[in-house]
Amino acid sequence: MIRYVATVAILFVALASQAQAPGSGGPTPTPGVPIDGGISVLLASGAAYAVRRLRQRRK
Repeated sequence: MIRYVATVAILFVALASQAQAPGSGGPTPTPGVPIDGGISVLLASGAAYAVRRLRQRRK
């Protein structure tokens, strides 16, 4: 009798754990890398370095 009750209890626990609805998945992730701020600074510093090197060559 104990074996029967244990088997039925295990079956109910297994069915209950599989009957749960999936979650919402959480909020949408934010973009990983901010492209606008970093690249504009990098391009500006690269242009300033290029102008400086060109002026040094002309001297």
